[in-house]
Amino acid sequence: MRGEQTIEIAAAPDTVYALVSDLTRMGEFSPECQQVEWLGGATGPAAGARFVGHNRNGLIKWSRRGRVISATPGHQFSFVTEERGRDSTLWTYQLRASTGGTTVTESYQVRWIPWWMHAVDAVTFRRPMLLRNMAKTLAQLKAAAEAAPAG
Repeated sequence: MRGEQTIEIAAAPDTVYALVSDLTRMGEFSPECQQVEWLGGATGPAAGARFVGHNRNGLIKWSRRGRVISATPGHQFSFVTEERGRDSTLWTYQLRASTGGTTVTESYQVRWIPWWMHAVDAVTFRRPMLLRNMAKTLAQLKAAAEAAPAG
C-alpha cells in the first residue's frame, strides 16, 4: 500500500522543512498523529534519530516507534515507523523550490505489517482515509508555513 499528496506552499523550502522536520509539532498538522517525542537523547531531525509517535483515530489510540531516515534541509525529510522491530511504513516529505515557493509531496509506503493489519486496513478503507488525512496535514502545514515570518 502506498499513496501521496502534493500541495503548493507560498514559503521558502527551508521554512517548510523546519516545520515538517520538527516532529514534535506534527500534532499541530496531522489529524491522526497527536504527539511525537524524541528518544535516546535526540533533540531534532537527523538521520538515525529515534522517536515515538502517539496517534488517535476516533476511539482507537496507539503509539509507534520510528527513526529518521533522511534529513536534508530544504529538500527532503523521511522517517520509518516500526512494527514488532521491523520497518513498517516509510513516510517522506519531498520539497522542491517553485516559482510560488515550495511544492511539497507527502508520501507513504507500507513496507511490512502483520497479516491481520492488512485485513483491518481493507475493512476500514485505510488507504482513502490516509489520503484524506495527508491532504489535511499538508493544508495545516501550508497555513503554518505561510504565516511564519520570512527568513
